[in-house]
Amino acid sequence: MHSLKRICLFFAFLLCFSSQGLASYILIPMEHDVQTNHLKAYGVTYWVLEKGEEAYWLLNYRGGSFAFKHNSAFEKELKVRAVKYEVIADSKFASIRQEISNPEVNMDVIKLETAPKIAVYTPSFNARGEQIQPWDDAVTLVLTFAEIPYETVYDREVLEDKLAQYDWLHLHHEDFTGQYGKFYGSQGSQPWYRENQKRMEALATSLGFDKVSKLKLSVVKKLREYVEGGGFMFAMCSATDSYDIALACAGLDICDDVYDGDGADYTANDKLKYDQTFAFKDFELIMDPLYYEFSSIDQETKERKINPKQDYFSLFDFSAKWDPIPTMLTQNHTRTIKGFMGQTTAYHKKHIKSDVLVLGETKTLDEARYIHGSYGFGTWTFYGGHDPEDYRHYVNDPETDLNLHPKSPGYRLILNNILFPAAKKKKRKT
Repeated sequence: MHSLKRICLFFAFLLCFSSQGLASYILIPMEHDVQTNHLKAYGVTYWVLEKGEEAYWLLNYRGGSFAFKHNSAFEKELKVRAVKYEVIADSKFASIRQEISNPEVNMDVIKLETAPKIAVYTPSFNARGEQIQPWDDAVTLVLTFAEIPYETVYDREVLEDKLAQYDWLHLHHEDFTGQYGKFYGSQGSQPWYRENQKRMEALATSLGFDKVSKLKLSVVKKLREYVEGGGFMFAMCSATDSYDIALACAGLDICDDVYDGDGADYTANDKLKYDQTFAFKDFELIMDPLYYEFSSIDQETKERKINPKQDYFSLFDFSAKWDPIPTMLTQNHTRTIKGFMGQTTAYHKKHIKSDVLVLGETKTLDEARYIHGSYGFGTWTFYGGHDPEDYRHYVNDPETDLNLHPKSPGYRLILNNILFPAAKKKKRKT
């Protein structure tokens, strides 16, 4: 009897041990109604890559799920960050991969190999905690919330060729034309505006430039070199169109005397170099220094005849097996994203170059919200609007608390861009 009992216990132990051995992968599901914290799921995946482990991005599978080999440290971290996960056996993961490989389904598996080193382009006084500019930045908010590390750079570091240290670069809410966001009409008398202009002029002088606009032109050219050499550049809001405008206006003075002390060249619209830009063509500058708009690229607020409650944009569906890059950039638990405003909100489609990929659009307004392209060996992505969870973010508004929006699909698009450089380079199928 005792012998039979010992045999039963022995087989029970073997069964338990075998079951643990089979449970060798962690799956992070990303469906809307399953995942509890979509944003922190990216952070855990990034953390796994930092630990030297490979991960898998299961494109279009359960909302764009992640998977990696199981160990107790990873499981503990998922619990600490309150991210929903499942422990699955090798055989289950193999069957998932087999399901995804079926040519009849629009899914694919992308291996993530190395955690990209991230830089955020932001004024050094912001990095030191001196918040002169009265606005926050959606990317730094979500990086902090997702617990993804980043470093800050600004004009000095860019001109000193320090971008080569980074895989991914985000352009902070910025005006690369040297017009300080064209805030003069509404904010020119405010202490923050005057202090910001004073510091920017001092920075330009210290770097050998007599105007901020000339400094910014040198910076955008360095950023273009960074992308051409294989860097991944992401920009939001005014950093998108003002970047291209600066390139198109190289050698022209488009800044009026309230910005740089002398008059502007009011024939500049006849001299724009559209062949120098990443995304936009055939646009016209708005030369009035008191008018809060750079050019005809942006779908102005007064032109956007849409109820805020009905303001949504749609993500395009791409073929995961044939077009993995746009598929990665549009992974989400919904194809419809709540719209949000910014100094630059959306792009008139008539001004978008033919080789630019539109990832998200508001079809009824004929506008693009999220676009992507390549240049040299690298890529760039432009995302209109200021904060995906703050429809109208005014100067001096408090920053968004992402603890209230852990499932935000608008913020997921930012995090897609952050993980994208970790993907193993994959040859296009022919």
